[in-house]
Amino acid sequence: MDHSNETVLRERLQTGFLGLIAFSLLMFMLVQAKFILISLAIAIILFSLTSDAIHAISTRLRVPNWLATTLALIGIALGLLWVSTTIVAQVNEVVFLAISYAERAQAALPALTERLGPEAQERIITALTNFNITGWIRSLAGQASGLLSGSVLVILFVGFMFAEQVWFPLKIERLANDADHARQIRRIIASIMHRVNRYLVVKTGVSAVTAAIVWLIFWTMGLELATAVALLTFVLNFIPSVGSIIATVIAVILSFVLTGDTTATVIVGLLCATTQFLIGNILDPMLLGQTLRLSSFGIILSLAFWGAIWGVPGMFLAVPIMVALMIICAHIPWLRGVAVMLSREGLPDDGEGDAQSDRMAA
Repeated sequence: MDHSNETVLRERLQTGFLGLIAFSLLMFMLVQAKFILISLAIAIILFSLTSDAIHAISTRLRVPNWLATTLALIGIALGLLWVSTTIVAQVNEVVFLAISYAERAQAALPALTERLGPEAQERIITALTNFNITGWIRSLAGQASGLLSGSVLVILFVGFMFAEQVWFPLKIERLANDADHARQIRRIIASIMHRVNRYLVVKTGVSAVTAAIVWLIFWTMGLELATAVALLTFVLNFIPSVGSIIATVIAVILSFVLTGDTTATVIVGLLCATTQFLIGNILDPMLLGQTLRLSSFGIILSLAFWGAIWGVPGMFLAVPIMVALMIICAHIPWLRGVAVMLSREGLPDDGEGDAQSDRMAA
C-alpha cells in the first residue's frame, strides 16, 4: 500500500510540474509572439464579422461569392489603413499640442491643487516634475506608428482566411473523424462567432454615439482636440468597466490643460461623466441584453490578465476571448467548472440557444 501511494503521489507531482512548465512556456510564447498573435486575433474577428455580411450580400443581392469576398477584402484593407493613419495623425496632434501646452499646464497646476494644502501640493508637483510626461507621450506616438505594420499583417491574414474558407468544414470533419462531432464543433464555432459579432457591433454603435456626444461637448465649449478626444473615447469604450472611466479622466485633464479654468473643467467633466453613465448603464445593457452573460468579476480578471500579457490590445480582446473560452469550456465535461465560474449566474452558456434560434429563423 505504501509503495502504491508513493507511486500515485509521484505521478501527481510529475503531472503538476509538467503542467507548470507547460503554463510557463505558454505565457512565454504569448508574450514573445504578441504582435503576431494580436494581429491574428484581430484578423479572425474581422473575418468573422465580414463572413456573415458576405453571405447576406451574395444571397439577397445575388452577387457572386467571389465578388462579394473581393469587395469585402478591399473594404477591410481601406478601412484598416484609414483607421491607422487617422489614429497616428491624431496622436501626433496630441503630442504637438501637449508639448506646447506643457508650460500652461504647469502654471495652472497650483490653482488646482491649492485646496489640498501646501504639503500635498508640493508632493503632487514634485511627482509630476519627476514624471517625464513628454517622453511618455513621444513613446506613445512611436507605438501608434506600429499600427500601420500591424494593419498590413491583419490584411494578409484575412486575405488568406478568405482564400481557404471553402476548406474549413472539410478540415474540421477530417480532424474530428466523426460527422456528429464535426457538426458539434461547427456549432460551437458558429455560436462563438455569433456572440462576438453581436457584442462588437453593439459596442461599435454605442461607442460611436458616446464619442459623438463627447465631440459635441468639446466643440460647444470651444476646446481644441475635440476630434482626438472623441476618437480616444470611441476606442477606450471597447474596454469594459474601466475604459469609460479612463476616457472621462483624460477628457477632464485635457479640458483643464486647454483652458486652465476650473469651472469649464467641472462642466466638461460632469457632462462627459453623465454621458458615460447613461449610455453605459441604460443603452448598452438594453442593446446587449443576455448576449454575453459573463461574470463581472471574471471580466475584470480577464482585463487584468490580457492587459498584463498583451497590453492595451489585450484589454480590447479580453471579452471576445472570454466569450469563446466560456462556450468551449461548457462543452467539455472536465472544464465545465471553469465555464460556471466565468458565467454571470453560474449557468454557463454553451451556445445551443443560438443554434435553435437560427433553425427557427430558417
